[in-house]
Amino acid sequence: MRFNPDVAIFQQIADQLTDEILEGRLKPGDRLPSARELAVTLEVNPNTAARALQLLADGGLARPERGTGYFVDDQGPKRALEARREQFVQTQIPRLVRTLDQLGISQQELMEILQREGERK
Repeated sequence: MRFNPDVAIFQQIADQLTDEILEGRLKPGDRLPSARELAVTLEVNPNTAARALQLLADGGLARPERGTGYFVDDQGPKRALEARREQFVQTQIPRLVRTLDQLGISQQELMEILQREGERK
């Protein structure tokens, strides 16, 4: 995994695991890699990996089970989707609106572009 120097490494690890939950590669009840496993695989400090797992638990995406590790919570996929949607609305939409304004793209033009893109899929 290549890390972005502008984002905390533990956040990037948590985001990657969240992606896996959203994409269904990690399902409710699945065991997450341990902090030690993540540290070795990603070549990071075990404390950094542990912080990423705790971040998932704090967000309700994972649950710790004493002595066995972290597991994807039954509500993990739903909570991950809700959090990502909120993040998108709070950060990406305002950026998109600013860019559209700077480029002089109207709402109508945007809708036409989105329609064309939707037809390509």
